[in-house]
Amino acid sequence: MRKMSAVTAAALALAIPLLGFAKATPNPAPAAGRPVFGGTLKLVAAAGPDHIDPVPAYYSADYILERAYARQLVSYPAIADPTAYSPGWNADITPVADAATTVPTAANGGVTDGGTTYTFHIKPGVDWNTSPARQVTAQDFLREFKVFCNPLSPVGNLSYFAATIKGMQAYCSAETRHFANNFSPTAKQIATFQNSHAISGITTPNSNTIRFHLFGPTPDFLEILALPFVSARPVEYDLYLPGSLKLEQHTISDGPYQITSYVPGKSIVMKRNPAWLQSTDPIRHRYVNKITLTIGITNPETQIADLKANRFDLMDDTLLDPSDVHRLSSDRDFHIWAGGALLPYVVFNVRSPNSRHAMGRLDVRRAVEYGIDKAAIARLLGGPAVAPVLNSVIPAGNAGHLSKNPYPSPGGRGSPTKCRAELVKAGFRHGVKLRYLFENDSINTQIFQTIQASLSRCGIHLIGKPEPGSSFFVDLSDTLVNNKPGTWDMGQPGWISDWFGNTGRTIIDPLFRTRCVLNTNNYGCYNSRRTDRLIAEAEAAPTVKAAGAFWLLADRQIMSDAAIVPLVAQQSPIYASPEVHEAGVAHGVVYLPIIEGPDVTNVWINR
Repeated sequence: MRKMSAVTAAALALAIPLLGFAKATPNPAPAAGRPVFGGTLKLVAAAGPDHIDPVPAYYSADYILERAYARQLVSYPAIADPTAYSPGWNADITPVADAATTVPTAANGGVTDGGTTYTFHIKPGVDWNTSPARQVTAQDFLREFKVFCNPLSPVGNLSYFAATIKGMQAYCSAETRHFANNFSPTAKQIATFQNSHAISGITTPNSNTIRFHLFGPTPDFLEILALPFVSARPVEYDLYLPGSLKLEQHTISDGPYQITSYVPGKSIVMKRNPAWLQSTDPIRHRYVNKITLTIGITNPETQIADLKANRFDLMDDTLLDPSDVHRLSSDRDFHIWAGGALLPYVVFNVRSPNSRHAMGRLDVRRAVEYGIDKAAIARLLGGPAVAPVLNSVIPAGNAGHLSKNPYPSPGGRGSPTKCRAELVKAGFRHGVKLRYLFENDSINTQIFQTIQASLSRCGIHLIGKPEPGSSFFVDLSDTLVNNKPGTWDMGQPGWISDWFGNTGRTIIDPLFRTRCVLNTNNYGCYNSRRTDRLIAEAEAAPTVKAAGAFWLLADRQIMSDAAIVPLVAQQSPIYASPEVHEAGVAHGVVYLPIIEGPDVTNVWINR
């Protein structure tokens, strides 16, 4: 699934990733936990990654490959067993040391100044695959941050960094001003600016030390640093425009694999990186000799046929129809991994003047909350194992989750009686007509039709506004016209959180902080001073526990205001070829929550 803002997340939100399918008779499996070295792991994709450069990369297909060639200061271990969520789930969403020697804490002296300064040291032996091999330095990590605001291909989500690191926003603003009238800067011009300007909140006292100075205590700062954006960046990249094809065809690796061939739209080949040392990398391995990605096979049925014929091992970006979930559920190679997403949800345009400003009326929004049959949507998407009903903004298992359903109905099927009563309170005794904006693909259309049917039982009549993905999010976030007659009243986007656990910053902040500007992610222009205050208090809280208490209050306030209707929290089903094996069990894939997909550095091939 996409790891972007809702603009791209919802484009894939309503289908399920099929990450491998093969029925060829496998060789006898090795004993669980005994890896086999060698062979080629073969992936297949319709379109493949959006970016190879980690700065703009913000998509699951990007992250799957990045895991093999780009390292961060801290990152996540892969989950080896889908049954190990409790208590293992907490461990698997907690960043551990990657290129850093250790995770800084107050106890080990890495976190100082009341939680506002983080100091990291780079491990010796973490090397680039240059000739000769060269140590990765603190300056290489600083270089990545300086590229975040380049004018051509900026970082996928700046807000996490600008809101926490001193001087980050000032640096970005200065770069924006510098290139305001230069629409075609050269690589040299970009590098010259970045190498001659400093980010005040990031310092490198020496080549193996990098220090971050924050605005205040930030309990989710490690999660921010564990995002793949924060990868070391070699000085050689200064020769190329960020995100350019030239750069992406001349990548340098500090991971277990290196890209040896990249033909856009056709193929990527990665081979073992001789400069990588297992002793420096606690979270990755190098079992297979080679990883290949074949791009351009767009027909899912063709991909499945090729996988059955054992021509490929895993799918990279292809979607599985929910109807196949039941068929695959009894297969030993099919696992459902925990997710954490609002996929999809219904958002209300509170500024719409349609139907006597119906969407601005709390009772109308609460009528919708009561009226939608969420259980039917869960069945449509493959059942509760894959798409459990969601009744809060923050999904279960995360800090601040609201466990009590504020709008209950029998079996989650909706209550026409309560829905109708709320409509009458709002002055719509004879019902109301509302315009409903949704993407026009088949699954989004089916979800709309399910919601339309359930709300019609209580007098809410939805007029569908189907649009292609290319215009759907443009119109959804066009605040300049969304307060005019004829605009949409309800919309059907989706959102995927960027991390798990203390996840409020990556869900509640972007979707509900008052931010009624063009291209906002607060699509309905929800405006609550109390919610804004709770968000600020949560993000400034000194501990995860304290933050969770504020996120819970914010979750409760948002649901009380009926700003959205959460529908389901889609999980991550993965089906792997019998030839793909992992540590801990005799077959299957290793799941990585940060990419919501398989970890290609922790599987081997047995054939």
